[in-house]
Amino acid sequence: MINYDPMTPLHMPSLDGATEWLNSEPLDPAELRGRVVLVNFWTLTCINWLRQEPYVRAWSRAYRDDGLVVIGVHTPEFSFEHDVELVRRATAERAIEYPVAVDNDYEVWNAFANNYWPALYFVDGEGIVRDEHFGEGRYEQSERVIQRLLGVDRELVAVVGHGVEAEADWEHLRTPETYLGYGRSERSDAWKLTGEWTVGRESVVLDQPGGSIAARFHARDAHLVLSPGAREPLPFRVLLNGEAPGASHGVDVDEDGNGLLREGRLYQLVRAGGAVRERALEITFLEAGAEAYSFTFG
Repeated sequence: MINYDPMTPLHMPSLDGATEWLNSEPLDPAELRGRVVLVNFWTLTCINWLRQEPYVRAWSRAYRDDGLVVIGVHTPEFSFEHDVELVRRATAERAIEYPVAVDNDYEVWNAFANNYWPALYFVDGEGIVRDEHFGEGRYEQSERVIQRLLGVDRELVAVVGHGVEAEADWEHLRTPETYLGYGRSERSDAWKLTGEWTVGRESVVLDQPGGSIAARFHARDAHLVLSPGAREPLPFRVLLNGEAPGASHGVDVDEDGNGLLREGRLYQLVRAGGAVRERALEITFLEAGAEAYSFTFG
């Protein structure tokens, strides 16, 4: 985290460490002088970033003619997120038009001394970092910071997230993020594996067809970060309380619970209808090779 000293203004760190740029030629702080810059650190599997992104996207479109430049910095959390094609696909699917710096070596992350996904850094026209925010929320205040730095004052942008970008049901969300690899597993009693799996530092990998992961959760939404590894698309089936999810299926599952693991990303398995309560989720993979990284909820 950056600590601000009003007597020692912090200038925007270098972006030279980016390994590639999407939607733009490489940018550096010197050529951005005179423009207000919003730097957004993200990683494509992060549900918190996915729910924040509609706001960042809307601010970019609403204020670019006023002088705002939004720069996304994709710094991977999991190993497979180093795949630039996955970043490119996520950028297209989220309709991101602003420049994205691919930060596979974590050099931009370290230059900002950043520790969070998502993270926002607000830079004025002199290149000085004037504000920061970590995680979701604080959207009205963040937009007012943008307006103040731009010298504009008007009605805030109306933003509504859809699908996986929809705001979480915070009032009823009681189950925290759960990592499956041994490197960060803290809630091993909250889920279990059936079948033959290899437990790695980042993920669990299915060795034989028919293996499943079961978990209990109290939330409206249930997501799982998955990757097929080097395999072709892998079919899976989701059960909710032992039955097909029906109207409570997520965007990546049909009413019968069928889904297809095509590429590494976050998959929404459940968006429960009706009252939120504790439910039992089971996902079964019909072929070997599936890699599962973390559950998140909303």
